Amino acid sequence: MQDNCTINVENSINSGQVFLWKKNEKYWYGVNGQDVLKIDNSGNIKSYQNNKIDFFRKKDDIEKIIKSISKDSVTKKAVKQYLGLRILEQDPFQCLISFITSSNSNIQKIKNSLEKISKKFGTKIIFQNQEFFLFPEPKKLAKASINEIKSCGVGYRAQFIKEAANMTMLKKIDFEYLKKSNYQEAKKEICLIPGVGNKVADCVLLFSLNKLEAFPLDRWIIRILEKYYSNKFQLETKTITEKQYDIIHEKILNHFGPFAGYAQQFLFKMERENYQKKWL
Repeated sequence: MQDNCTINVENSINSGQVFLWKKNEKYWYGVNGQDVLKIDNSGNIKSYQNNKIDFFRKKDDIEKIIKSISKDSVTKKAVKQYLGLRILEQDPFQCLISFITSSNSNIQKIKNSLEKISKKFGTKIIFQNQEFFLFPEPKKLAKASINEIKSCGVGYRAQFIKEAANMTMLKKIDFEYLKKSNYQEAKKEICLIPGVGNKVADCVLLFSLNKLEAFPLDRWIIRILEKYYSNKFQLETKTITEKQYDIIHEKILNHFGPFAGYAQQFLFKMERENYQKKWL
């Protein structure tokens, strides 16, 4: 039997958190900002930059988290089914651009666009005898024209990508500061970026800025809440207004507790697998 502390690399990478990853024989390779990671099945990491990186958040007390979020039969089932799934700690700028790109899109398309962005604006490196393109630095995207960014297949999001890069370059968005801020304050800051709404902000907060109470509400999660929790969270509409989003988040936190983001990830993974949706 797998114990709670074992990391399931496959499930963690294939859970909608990251996009610039590929499997080559028994290793996963992925671009993480100005770095490339090589990960084996046990979660051991080799880094191009020789960084000591806690990509699988080993610092989290996973036993405590699982106990805390296992509040009902649905979550208990998801946790049991996908034990070893972890929230990943990503490069914040790459995470921000990834989720701006993700709005109204699917995983294959997002991956495709981000690969084009890296190829066009990122630095080419050789790591483990393979060619990779690092994710572009903010100034590179800030200086690019809208049309150059558009040519990567991001459509109307090109303007938002350029603006987010510009704000990051000018330190109007300071990721190190946001990591230390509380959830509400960090969310307010992230939502100042054009094209960033509640869901995108929550993804960035959860997957790169240590805010484990963030609970991104996308169509999959809304479907889950309607299906299994209709009495508890009472969703009135298919689309959620800003005000409703905050009210629902409050109810979700009251139910799942301070590690609600982990519950979201397990539920999201389970529901997409139930529908046999493609991952990376």
